[in-house]
Amino acid sequence: MRKAIGRGTSENPTNRFETLSVAQDLEHLDESDAEQFAARKHPTEYFADVTQSLITKNDSPDIPFTYSLNPYRGCSHGCSYCYARPYHEYLGFSSGLDFETKIMVKREAPRLFRDFLARKSWKCEVIAMSGVTDCYQTAEREFEVTCGCLEVALDARQPLGIITKNALILRDIDLLAEMARQHLVCANISVTSLDQKLTRAMEPRTSSPAARLNAIEKLTEAGIPVNVMVAPIIPGLNDTEVPAILREVAQRGAIGAGYTILRLPHAVKDIFTQWLEEHLPEHAERVRSRIESCREGRLSDARWGSRMRGEGIIAETIAKTFSMFRDKYNLTQKKIALDTASFRGPSQNGKSQLKMF
Repeated sequence: MRKAIGRGTSENPTNRFETLSVAQDLEHLDESDAEQFAARKHPTEYFADVTQSLITKNDSPDIPFTYSLNPYRGCSHGCSYCYARPYHEYLGFSSGLDFETKIMVKREAPRLFRDFLARKSWKCEVIAMSGVTDCYQTAEREFEVTCGCLEVALDARQPLGIITKNALILRDIDLLAEMARQHLVCANISVTSLDQKLTRAMEPRTSSPAARLNAIEKLTEAGIPVNVMVAPIIPGLNDTEVPAILREVAQRGAIGAGYTILRLPHAVKDIFTQWLEEHLPEHAERVRSRIESCREGRLSDARWGSRMRGEGIIAETIAKTFSMFRDKYNLTQKKIALDTASFRGPSQNGKSQLKMF
């Protein structure tokens, strides 16, 4: 198997919607062929996403938002555990290496967002950005789609809840600070570990733990409310870090914290377990067994209610530990109130835009 340098997985598992698959058979090779199949770099490719639908409506009872906006499909962060990987299969790609290297860019997202907010039928409520892939992944440096959507939101007085694990969010701090002054934005920063070595392997193209902590501090200093997600908690791997993570984010100014337990839907089960065997072979069996103990003997559980928090003694211990240290560090603000009453819809050239049906 050829390792992919700087990627969360070297695998491209079969798309569950495809009838044909290709498998490498390298058993016939000898040592002289090793160099040909050595680790190699896989460049990121960007494709135009020409969809004319931008805002997604969610009706899952265990997700705390109804509407979400995702500027990109696929994510170059390459998190080995990412529950969003299977969504790439709907595009004809793989949930493995394709998810990390073939990124769909919604270049028209700001225009589509403006058109959506101009609808007469839109009754303002908070929109999550992003509910699936990270809106501040590497692609945002080049395409600035997220920034364009923030400008539309500020113009329309549309509140947003941003979800990211990338310190690139600081690029837009002036814009976000203005939105915060009008109670139009909160930032939800994901912190999975304080161990740089672990995050580099598990989340190879995300910001370092130190950079995320710095982002929390800078956002707080700019008046932008920050909630922290310790997500996912992986039993047997990063669950013991919960107290330290909560202490550190509280010291940087975060006002709330939440968590989820690892979810491994569809092909993510194989991708993550393969990652464990490759990077942490000495811990792989322990981690697998503890995940299964939270999922009634399985690696994945799609049931509403239990899929986010798990069940059983280990899941209950994680919940109690998290609750105790969340309270200890005063990270108890469960929901940051944003202003939906001031929504005025988008404008064009400084004049109110006519409402669309």
